[in-house]
Amino acid sequence: MAFRNNEPYNDLPLLPPRAHLETLRVMRRCVSASRALAELKGAGNLIPNQAILINAIPLQEAKLSSEIENIVTTQDALYRAAIEPATRSDPATKEVLRYRTALRRGYDALQEGKPLDIDLVLEVCEVLAAAPARLRDQEPVIIEDIAAGMVLYTPPRGRSRIVGLLQNLVDFLREPDDLDPLIRMAVAHYQFEAIHPFNDGNGRTGRILNILTLVQAGLLDLPVLYLSRHIIASKQEYYRRLRAVTEAQDWEGWLLYMLAAVEETARWTTGRILAVRELFETTLERCREELPARAYSKELVELIFVQPYVRIQSVIDAGLAQRDTASEYLQELERIGVLEKQKRGREVLYRHPALLGVLRE
Repeated sequence: MAFRNNEPYNDLPLLPPRAHLETLRVMRRCVSASRALAELKGAGNLIPNQAILINAIPLQEAKLSSEIENIVTTQDALYRAAIEPATRSDPATKEVLRYRTALRRGYDALQEGKPLDIDLVLEVCEVLAAAPARLRDQEPVIIEDIAAGMVLYTPPRGRSRIVGLLQNLVDFLREPDDLDPLIRMAVAHYQFEAIHPFNDGNGRTGRILNILTLVQAGLLDLPVLYLSRHIIASKQEYYRRLRAVTEAQDWEGWLLYMLAAVEETARWTTGRILAVRELFETTLERCREELPARAYSKELVELIFVQPYVRIQSVIDAGLAQRDTASEYLQELERIGVLEKQKRGREVLYRHPALLGVLRE
């Protein structure tokens, strides 16, 4: 049955697509995107404490991916909330933080040797929603252009059909053939969005699966690539390319779009990582020269790079000092201009403005 935008697309084709995917244009773009990913992977190894990348950079992806779904918070609110009690955060900030938690949950599962399967997809969505995830059944879900007053797409219905499509998708991700893993990731992303298996959280779950797919394929060691930056900058084209696959099987256009997204964001993220490393080295030298000997340690400098906000308890939890001494260390960092003090109720937080600036650029 031909696709009709206002009828459930129950005949969504199984993977792999019947179309020829590895065209000359696509393969040329694959080469340059793979090179950019390799540079990103290498840059990650230049950071001495990997917690710096795992904590700070994925929050940027969390923020931007959530913005696509109109869940908006500020960078400062997000980084403060990462170290404060949850009761102090607004609902949007809590939701964005759950994105980072879901990404980390999926990443840790792969590191433990668990497969990228339906159970992991459900787990990621559950963390995002902070509630049990349930696959859709017969709910009348539609994708629409509200401004234009028209239905763009109606995903498949029926839980058994959705389970079958998801199983086909995860089988496709694990197929031991010679299809380029970047092409595989892009195809799987289209398919997941077309299946639209949940009532909510599909876009964010799908973008997390992109990163997990690249980690599973060995193209990334750490979950630090955030394609949401590119998608936000070209949101109309993103949805246009998705629809072109559904309506005209234009796989080449979609693949070229996604490969360009990988290449552009990989190069941008590599630049951010190198900037963080340079800032770390200059801050380390500055602290070595300007802090009293009793207050200086490489571990303390690493701690203020793990999160852009730090508090006294952070120093205590890291085992670097007891409360009075931990307070003294942070005050010394404020004295030399590395940190800025902020009062939050009864507690004092210390903000790392230079690191926030690097992450924001």
